[in-house]
Amino acid sequence: MATPSKAGAALAALREDLSGDVFAPGDPGYDDARIVFNAMIDRRPAVIAQCVDEADVVRSVRFARDLDLPIAVRGGGHSVAGSALNDGGLVIDLRHMRAVTVDPAAEAVKVAGGATMGDLDRATQEHGLVTTGGRVSTTGVGGFVLGGGSGWLDRWCGLAVDNLIAVELVTADGRQVHASADENPDLFWALHGGGGNFGVATSLTLNLYELPEFSMAFLLCLPEYGGELVRTFRDVIDSGPNEASGGVLYLTGPPEDFCPPHLQGRLLSAVLLTYAGSEAAMRKVAEPLLALPHEAAMVGPIPYVEMQRMLDDPPGFRNYWSAEYLTGLPDDYVDAFCKGVESMPVPSGTIHVVWPQGGAIATGPHQYPVPYRDAPWATHPFAMWEDPADDERCVQWVRDVRAAARPWSTGDVYLNFIGEEGHDRVVAGLGADNYRRLAEIKRQYDPDNVFRFNHNIKPA
Repeated sequence: MATPSKAGAALAALREDLSGDVFAPGDPGYDDARIVFNAMIDRRPAVIAQCVDEADVVRSVRFARDLDLPIAVRGGGHSVAGSALNDGGLVIDLRHMRAVTVDPAAEAVKVAGGATMGDLDRATQEHGLVTTGGRVSTTGVGGFVLGGGSGWLDRWCGLAVDNLIAVELVTADGRQVHASADENPDLFWALHGGGGNFGVATSLTLNLYELPEFSMAFLLCLPEYGGELVRTFRDVIDSGPNEASGGVLYLTGPPEDFCPPHLQGRLLSAVLLTYAGSEAAMRKVAEPLLALPHEAAMVGPIPYVEMQRMLDDPPGFRNYWSAEYLTGLPDDYVDAFCKGVESMPVPSGTIHVVWPQGGAIATGPHQYPVPYRDAPWATHPFAMWEDPADDERCVQWVRDVRAAARPWSTGDVYLNFIGEEGHDRVVAGLGADNYRRLAEIKRQYDPDNVFRFNHNIKPA
């Protein structure tokens, strides 16, 4: 551990050398700089380095290594586990590194490490191009992609990580490394699901796809129709094309224009059918859903970038999430899923949702550490609330929903959807054989486990 005089001198040098801002406890702006999406996370880093380019990232990593400080990396700050912060270490904050460069001819995009889904979608939509993004626009691209990347388009064009072409990475010893299928292929493999364990991703290059039209059907229904919604949606997806995705959910009626006033603040069931294509094609697929009793509907074409913003989670709430991948969606599971709303916190921002996989997810490359690829369905209890007094009941609700799904669980997990659930769940999110290989690659690139504020892979 560095002496106070050495630490002080190093911090002064970092402030001088870094192009971006540097915050330490007591500095104006420090408390604002350490706020993340999940209000349950309250950590106090020793230093926050707001980098503006890759050179800043290199300087920051070397600063941390010189003082033996662990490093957390902040992109979107959306991790429910609070991986963007630590206590007493360095935070490399990439929020000023948000450039998105589209190459329409190559149908590819280079995304800086601090960009969000909103940044990516706005840039690509100008060219009529898209790639799989998260289901909200505020998610950071880097953490999302490196953790696997599931979204509305994954049944059509694959998981986000399936579309990864290259990564620029700053490693634990301050080296700048390019990872692709041809250069550092073992590291490139590890970045397909291994998250932030191997360094700071300063940019990612992704495949793009032409998407001239996008459309959706969103129906709000009384809660007693939830089971019928799930069964009908299941049949629609099972017989429908890969362009169709979405999910069935329970939620609190939101204070929005599309929700009738008498339903706002009440428990509702809902179905969302997203479609990578025209309204006419979507309506044909959605016909059985549209025939169900519903209280409100939004049906028609919508720009994909607008769809991505429709379900944005407001910041400042307390969050606890989990997930299970399912072997199928039989009627007995549907009954268990619907029973989960009996103790769901209402009114709140909490969502109880099930959505489909299949399509291009299942037919995608199986060599990468994403073991949940073959599961046909997933469920994602997503608790979001305001009052700390509700912490216990909201966390318990998520745990109860997950426990109720276990008879139908594949045992796999998407790590982007969970908080701290122990080592076994990290292994389940990567696969046991994959985990052993990842641990060997971790030893090569981060033998001291400097990057450990994540779903951690310990060096072998």
